[in-house]
Amino acid sequence: MNSTVCPKCGKETGKLLGTVCKDCFFEQFHLAELPLVLHAKMCSKCNAYFNRGKWTNIGNAENVVNRCVENALFVHKDVEDVEICIEPRQLTPYMYRVHVEVDAGIMGEPVHQELDTEVRITRESCDMCSRMSGGYFEGIIQVRATNRVPTEDEKGQCIAIAKNVVHHMQKKGDRLAFITDSLDLKEGTDLYIGSNNTSNHICRAIVEEMGGSFSESPSLFGQKDGKDLYRITFSMRLPEFMPGDVIHFKDRIIEVTNSPRRINGIDLSNGSRFNALPDEMKGATRIAQRSDAVTAVLVAIEDDDIMVLDPVTYKTITIKKPLFLAAQAGDEIAVLRTEYGLFALSGANPE
Repeated sequence: MNSTVCPKCGKETGKLLGTVCKDCFFEQFHLAELPLVLHAKMCSKCNAYFNRGKWTNIGNAENVVNRCVENALFVHKDVEDVEICIEPRQLTPYMYRVHVEVDAGIMGEPVHQELDTEVRITRESCDMCSRMSGGYFEGIIQVRATNRVPTEDEKGQCIAIAKNVVHHMQKKGDRLAFITDSLDLKEGTDLYIGSNNTSNHICRAIVEEMGGSFSESPSLFGQKDGKDLYRITFSMRLPEFMPGDVIHFKDRIIEVTNSPRRINGIDLSNGSRFNALPDEMKGATRIAQRSDAVTAVLVAIEDDDIMVLDPVTYKTITIKKPLFLAAQAGDEIAVLRTEYGLFALSGANPE
């Protein structure tokens, strides 16, 4: 076996690491370095971590401690196959003792080092929580409906969509994605949002799921770093017609079955399908709702027509047979009385 002499200690060795023997190399080699004391800044409300000039959502105190140690740990740039094990141990709510083990390889030799540090946590309010508590907002979303008042279910659905969008954007790191306030009004709901960007995303999500449209109206409210700051009012308009509405449109009586992006329905006068864009519905008026239906006795069925006993006059009248009618003569069916006549409805009878 060939051997050589270490130029530093004079010992014979079968392998040089760099220019010296293994013993001399590891006497001066430091795999990792870590300060004895570290300081971590956390938000007292949301547990965000302040590092390198910005706040980041981490999750909890132990995650913050781990991230703080990872950021401070120095590992030699020439090593390979690095494995790091961090074991935090809580001493007090504001202090952790952390044991770190580092394993790696350098020039074919395994190397191991253990280090200990203490992480001291300071608590203060982050930028997002400070703004929220101070009532900060940039966008106002005014949820309304065209020619009607939004239902409680619709208002609740809009708020749920807004919260979902905010949660998604916070996970992506948007520190201005929050809802400052929500006002329940007779005419709808007003949502105060941390940023205009978040407000825009919320409005698009509402339109995607519930239909309707929105417009923007900006107003200058200040300056920062020489740039104008704008608050934007987003006028959110939910669709005019909802499933269950019965409308009069161009001499047709339409029961609306679906309305998020297009208005779909059934023509009660002849049973045909109806499909149109909201912009094509100018002049349409709501004349009733499916909930206004009453029951009537089905007297007879003749091809595409049926004879029913008018629940008001008690006279037998002939009207159009509804689609998918499963009833037989003598059964009770749902009918709707309007200023344009009596119409039979498909589906379940009213209670």
